[in-house]
Formats: sequence, C-alpha cells, structure tokens
Amino acid sequence: MPPLDRFAAYAAAFERFVASRDGAVLEPFFTEGAVYETIGGPPFEGVAEGRDAVIAALAGSLDGFDRRFATRELATLDGPRADGDRVWFRWRATYSKPGLPDLAIEGEETATFEGERIARLEDRFTDASVKEATAYLGAHAAALFGD
Repeated sequence: MPPLDRFAAYAAAFERFVASRDGAVLEPFFTEGAVYETIGGPPFEGVAEGRDAVIAALAGSLDGFDRRFATRELATLDGPRADGDRVWFRWRATYSKPGLPDLAIEGEETATFEGERIARLEDRFTDASVKEATAYLGAHAAALFGD
C-alpha cells in the first residue's frame, strides 16, 4: 500500500483510538521499535521509543491535553504529501471548552514508514503555537486541570 494510503488508514485508526481509548487499534500501524517525538518546547516535547511507549505517549497526550477540552477540531493546512517513505502534512487543531476562549495550535507531522508500518512519527509545533499554548495554560489551568 502506498505511504499516503497507509497514512490515511493510520489517521482513521487514530480517530477511533481517540473515541475508544483502545490502543490495540494503533498497534498494526507502528513497528516494534517505533519512535514518536514531539518538538516545540514545553508543554510539547518528548520522545517515546518502542511501539507500546509510542501508543502510551499518544494516550497520555490525549488524556493530559486534548480531553481537557469539550471539542477538538482538526484542519489540514497543507498536504499530505509523500516523499519516498515519508508522509508530511501541516495542521491546525482548535480546542474548545465552555466558558473559555478557543485555543488554536499549529504544527507539522511527519511519518516515516518501514514497509507498511510507521517507524518514526514526529510532531513539530510552531513557536507561535507553543507561546500561545503556554500563555493559555497559564491563564486557564484551573478550569482545565482543577485546583
């Protein structure tokens, strides 16, 4: 299966994971030694190595950030594009919670495939998004995370 098609299948499985919290839906998409790296500075940085650690990191990100909001709306700003074994796209995520202003963050994702599976997944956040999210979290932490 071409990388763009495989990535589309992964993206659909990821949304099932968001809804179900069942990491098993993601297992077929990652190599045993997969690496997931988030780049952008706190709160958006880290590295997970190994398929189980990658899935745990994705779950942790959803639980620690995305699920603190009532809604998460995704938009593709550019791509996706394949270049050999890599798929890249630029995105925006807008988070909403009643009583709070919306938070929009942007970044790029690159998935590097080994055969049919992702060997490396990289999310890179824009500097402006990191600054915006840091300020937002500072101002609204109590409403998002409790006291």
